[in-house]
Amino acid sequence: MARMKPQALLIQSKRKKGPTRISAKTIIICNLIVVLIVLCLVVTYRHWSHSPRSNEQIGNESSTVEDDAYAVSKKFDLPGHAVLNTSKGYIIVELFKDGSPETVDKFIDLCQKGYFKGMSFHHVIKNYVIQAGHSKDLAAADEWTSRGKIRSQLRTSPKHEAFMIGTVKSKDSKGFELYITTAPIPDLNDKLIVFGRVVKGEDVVQEIEEVDTDEHYQPKSDVGIINVTLKHAI
Repeated sequence: MARMKPQALLIQSKRKKGPTRISAKTIIICNLIVVLIVLCLVVTYRHWSHSPRSNEQIGNESSTVEDDAYAVSKKFDLPGHAVLNTSKGYIIVELFKDGSPETVDKFIDLCQKGYFKGMSFHHVIKNYVIQAGHSKDLAAADEWTSRGKIRSQLRTSPKHEAFMIGTVKSKDSKGFELYITTAPIPDLNDKLIVFGRVVKGEDVVQEIEEVDTDEHYQPKSDVGIINVTLKHAI
């Protein structure tokens, strides 16, 4: 066997160790695979972002945030006090926006509509309650007075201390009656929704309480509310 020259062996060794060439066909196939993967990712993302479930979830989250923000802003926008200008003087009431929000909302709405303008105190029960409204129901006053005789035997609720303002709980009642207590009345816990308290003008409440009444606890002389002014702060 003929011996190869050293120069020929060197050239042959370099050819064996040289890098293997990648064919153009292999490069094209790899590029196509990469492009397909990218397209799949794009299509998947678009499908997820435009799916009804995602939109509904995002919409619900946005709606919840907006509702919460509206509720908070509404709460702070509501007036916190009402000034009752009566024929005996001014009674300033702090409204319980947190404790009785629905009743306070209704009271404020009626005030803005002038509902209480010219409303009379049609029942005055000394050491008990004064009542203003459009109702002329005498049975309620008689019943409350008879029940009031045993109120000392009942536990006093802090919600129904003196100088609290409330309205009846019954949804069947016509109109919106105002009750200002002049003494603790725990026996009315099931009848009244307390939505505020008198912070100034207790003497006016007591003066109304002292007016002369007939046997049905109706004042013999007119005494009533001239108008109501809403205030954010006093």
